[in-house]
Amino acid sequence: MEYATISFPIFGDGFVLNLPRYFTVFGYNIYIYGLFVTAGFVLATLYLLKRSAQLGLTKDNILDLVIMAVPCGLVGARLYYILFNASYYFGPGNWQNIIMLREGGLAVYGGIIGSAIAFIIYSRVKKIKLSKLLDAAGFGLFIGQAVGRWGNFFNREAYGVETTMPWRMGLTTGAVTIYVHPTFLYESLWNIVGFILLHIFSKKCRKRYNGEYFLLYVAWYGLGRYMIEGLRTDSLFIPGTDIRVSQLLAAISFAVAVVLLIRNHFRGIAVPKAVFAEKAQENIERDLTGNTVENIGENVAEDACENIYEHTEIGETGEIGETTENEETGETTESEENGDIGETTENEETGNIGETTESEENGDIGETTENDENAKQADVAAGSATEDKETD
Repeated sequence: MEYATISFPIFGDGFVLNLPRYFTVFGYNIYIYGLFVTAGFVLATLYLLKRSAQLGLTKDNILDLVIMAVPCGLVGARLYYILFNASYYFGPGNWQNIIMLREGGLAVYGGIIGSAIAFIIYSRVKKIKLSKLLDAAGFGLFIGQAVGRWGNFFNREAYGVETTMPWRMGLTTGAVTIYVHPTFLYESLWNIVGFILLHIFSKKCRKRYNGEYFLLYVAWYGLGRYMIEGLRTDSLFIPGTDIRVSQLLAAISFAVAVVLLIRNHFRGIAVPKAVFAEKAQENIERDLTGNTVENIGENVAEDACENIYEHTEIGETGEIGETTENEETGETTESEENGDIGETTENEETGNIGETTESEENGDIGETTENDENAKQADVAAGSATEDKETD
């Protein structure tokens, strides 16, 4: 089917495509599949560079990860494919097939495993939490897979079983035409929808813990891949069984991700670091004159939230702006009793920043508390007593 003519009856009988698998530049064949894979990497990198600060990473972190993950991912994808298609690569006269990358033979899950190894190494070297790096990877994988699947379209591969569905794809070789599920299209669209949903979620909702975005990616992709893989005709099988390797991995990864998401939700896991870092980043980028300071504060925000996190008790909801014990009970602090000016509350002494008093939470500005009124009355009485003593 490598050179089959492609058609889509839904667009009419005259809609026929005879797409090339490659073109030649200076005598060298450039395969369309490779261009789509490269385009996926480039678009994913540009997106992550744009959102690096919001993901708690620097642009250098993103570029370093791409440089490491791309070759590791390619090696992993190749080894995975060879491992489950051993008869074609091992044995007399077959060893050279291992290095014939231009003939195809890459597996998505192998690429993910290879990239994950690169992420683990980078996490250890740079002392950055692996879960934070994986959050960024979730977005990149959605983009890369959505774009890269169109390379399968040009190669006439990764299609499904025969079907009569209205959106079926026709493959014509000679006088024979078969109509199949365009599973490459299913997976591309599934990843596009997943990316859009994850992007919206990351914009509208606060990340409750590092690794949340990646778990959402794994759950979404695993569910879709499990359903789509069952339609494909070129699946890799566990030797000696009828079990599709990628379908099994998809089912396991989906189940594990969902269990972790549910567990974390009901346990109320909250990471105030992510919340404080975002707020600190906004404050750092805005100076007193209202001018915007660009490209600073990425690491400062992270350091600042470390100190805040150590001294702030966050409940299961992870909310910010709790009132201090003195403010809730209306008691007067020791410094107020001594008449000191510019007193420091207990929360200020422990390094808590951004606490909101009850009156501030209600939106009341300049209200006088009951303790303040009592203090004023005490001051007036003391003044009167002093005046009486001087008169005597």
